[in-house]
Amino acid sequence: MEPQRLAPFVASPQPVIEQMLNVARLKKGETVFDLGCGDGRILITAAKQFGASAVGVEMSGVLVKRALNEAQAAGVADKVKVIQGDMRDVDVSSAHVVALYLMTEANDLLQPKLERELKPGARVVSLDFKFRNWKTARVEHVKSAHHDYTIYLYEMPQR
Repeated sequence: MEPQRLAPFVASPQPVIEQMLNVARLKKGETVFDLGCGDGRILITAAKQFGASAVGVEMSGVLVKRALNEAQAAGVADKVKVIQGDMRDVDVSSAHVVALYLMTEANDLLQPKLERELKPGARVVSLDFKFRNWKTARVEHVKSAHHDYTIYLYEMPQR
């Protein structure tokens, strides 16, 4: 039986991806995890434009293959890793930034895992969907392709 999908694949426009990573203050040498990475756009942008290492988690074998091919074509295959599997089973403790474009219900499911695994100061950036029980550190609105997007930034507190 296939694990439950937490979100459909919806490609984000490039300007929105760039703004998500800017809002998250992603820096060279940091590691970003994209949970539900789809075709790898966030991973490739993080590696190519920000000099970060990028790890994607994706259930669809077709999308994993596409993400790896795109990373190869972009010349960042050495900085990008894509894991085929369920995001709930992947250890994210090495992440400086976690990027998400999931629905609020999926964020709710992931919240305890992120609280348990992420180090204090790690950032979580979510497109369009909030974490209901977390206080936002920053909210930014972006218009792209005739659509309004909202970027939510959260910072993991000191324990």
